[in-house]
Amino acid sequence: MAYQAIIQQIYEKIKAEDNIGQAASYIPQLTAVDTNLFGIHLVTKNHQEYGIGDRYVKFSIQSIAKCLSLCVAYKLLGSQIWKRVGVEPSGTAFNSLTQLELDKGIPRNPFINGGAMVVADMLVSAFRHPEEEFLSFIREINGDNDISYNEHIVQSEKEIGYRNIAICNFIKSYGNLENHPERVLDFYFRICSIEMTCQELANTFLFLADDNFRNSKGEAVLNMSQAKRINALMQTCGFYDESGEFSFTVGLPGKSGVGGGIIAIFPDKYSIAVWSPKLNEKGNSYRGMRFLEQFTTQTESSIF
Repeated sequence: MAYQAIIQQIYEKIKAEDNIGQAASYIPQLTAVDTNLFGIHLVTKNHQEYGIGDRYVKFSIQSIAKCLSLCVAYKLLGSQIWKRVGVEPSGTAFNSLTQLELDKGIPRNPFINGGAMVVADMLVSAFRHPEEEFLSFIREINGDNDISYNEHIVQSEKEIGYRNIAICNFIKSYGNLENHPERVLDFYFRICSIEMTCQELANTFLFLADDNFRNSKGEAVLNMSQAKRINALMQTCGFYDESGEFSFTVGLPGKSGVGGGIIAIFPDKYSIAVWSPKLNEKGNSYRGMRFLEQFTTQTESSIF
């Protein structure tokens, strides 16, 4: 497959079009990012790498990190985590309070904000130093000790996170948090502040495309059954109320973040990261969605 030529051709076509949308203005630190930046990086199961554009520029991966915190909890606690968070698509915005009331404090899935907070609570209970343990997990997968939190993003989210504070306290009122909401929120905001480049992001998620992947310690990140379920959740819930559209047009498991990043997985083939900060009305990267639709069409990449 001529991945590099296809990536370049689609990139140049989209780059020449209008860059529609806007950056996530409700997180002040994200508005400072150059919205014309656009990068793509693909890594295959055989560790061949292709890409173009601003793929070596670090950005806040935001909700993409929820996949990684979920993997830590799943690896550590097993199937018992599904007693506290569901596996169904939400069909509503990622910060909706309505479903939490209907479902009595059990978030519909681990990728909406409430679900990720419950997962964060599990890790706060499980680890003495959850921030360090989570970062170590990512670095062991990627092999890059430069990956870290962005303290400015953490503070920015704390300053304006009123709705997230409400969600966290609402879940606590139903007894679905073991720890104080302030401690859970502090870890949750830190999880979402992780910064990576497209290259780092694609390599970090390669374990979901390769059953034989081993981290820097020579260990499997997840077993095959767990990896299958993470991919299934990304397929059905990775883009909130645009998950059906992504599945329909792209046909791969994926996860977006309001920093403009998207990761997509073609099991047994590759992982691909796309980044462009301007978001569509659903909160997903406008250029990223367009690129992946055209890329999977031209390469005939689909799990269906």
